Order: sequence, then structure tokens, then C-alpha cells
Amino acid sequence: MRSKGAQISIAVVCVILGIMLSVQFKTTGYYRATLVPERTEDLAAQITTVKKEKEALEQKAASLEEQIKNTKNNDQARADLQKEFQDAKLSVGLLPVEGPGVRITLTDNPKTLEPGEDPNDLLIHEDNLLMVVNDLKAAGAEAISINDQRVTAMSEIRCAGPMIVVNQVRIGPPFVLLAVGNPDVLENSMTQKSGNLSALQFMGIQASIEKAEKLRIPGFKGIVRMDYGKAVK
Repeated sequence: MRSKGAQISIAVVCVILGIMLSVQFKTTGYYRATLVPERTEDLAAQITTVKKEKEALEQKAASLEEQIKNTKNNDQARADLQKEFQDAKLSVGLLPVEGPGVRITLTDNPKTLEPGEDPNDLLIHEDNLLMVVNDLKAAGAEAISINDQRVTAMSEIRCAGPMIVVNQVRIGPPFVLLAVGNPDVLENSMTQKSGNLSALQFMGIQASIEKAEKLRIPGFKGIVRMDYGKAVK
């Protein structure tokens, strides 16, 4: 389907061609009329009329060219605005993304519970996930998901009994975190001995990390709405 700008351009070209043919027809008619004896005054008046029409047509053509230019500028402005809108949706996590990064898998401690031991010490909790997510962000991760739930600024990660809730969706182990970013930087940052991932491994939590050339992270599927906050003008 042709764009609106292309349709306007074609219509303008057709109008200009029609006007030029009309002028050519009139001019030819006047030249033929000179073969018939006429008064010099009438011929001069006809030439003057043709000149005025020519000047008017030139002005009209210039006006149409300006309209075409403005239409192209409007099309570019709409394209720029659309790109900014897409970039904004991408940055807040509303669109799925693809790229290199790391895959982290976390599983509860498989140790058999001994008498007197707290079973919670063997489980992955919401604060464990939060710390890993924060470490990924600090390492430059551009997009993060947990079990296919996109982590955004509005996402909640909280405990709900034996499960963990992310974006109001209950998820359980194993927890698979995907992070898009520089794979080497992400891996080096997450495997530091002083990092939270190493601390989880020390606690007996099964934690693995692997680099990936291409990961796909889904967009946020919930509703983004602000009832109280307003943009500052």
C-alpha cells in the first residue's frame, strides 16, 4: 500500500502536468491565430494574458513543491516519533528482546534434612532472587527475566508460601534467570567470590551460569498503569 506522502506526490505531479499541457494548448492556439490577420493590439493583449497565466502557474507549482516538502517533513516527523515510542517501550520492558547474555539456573539445596535443621535454610527465597537480579543490573544487564517473567521497574518479587511471585505469577524452582548484555562482563561479575551467586553456592544452593550467544527474553505481559503519579511538565 502506498504511503500517504507518495499518494500526495503522485497527485501533485498529475496536476502540474495537466496545467502544463493546458498552457501549451493555449499557446499553440495563439500562434495559429497569428496566421489570421488580427489587430496588433489584440495579439499583444493575448501575449500579456499568456505571460500572466505562466507566472500564476509558476507560483502554483512553487506552492505545490512546498506542500510536498512539508508532507515529507511530516512523514519523517511521524517516523521519528514512532521510533522514539518503540525505544521507550523497549527500555521499560514492554517488548521482547533478543541478544547475547547469560543463563543462570538456581535450584534448592538437595541435602537431606537432618533433625533440628530448618528446612528454610535449604530453599531459595525471594531475597536471594532479588540479590541476583540486582547484581545482574549492576553488571550492565539490559533485560532480565525469571522463568519467562520479565523483570521491570514495576515488577514485584515476593514470597507466597513455598512459591515465589513475580509479576503476580507464581513460580517455583528451578529458577532460570536470563540476562541480555555483554556475556563476558556478566559472567565475570556474577562469578566473583564476594558475589551473591557465590554466597548461594556456599549455602548449598545449586547455582550454574553459562554464556549464550542468543537469548530471547519476553516482554512484560502485565498492565502498566499509574493512578497517582503524573508527568511533570
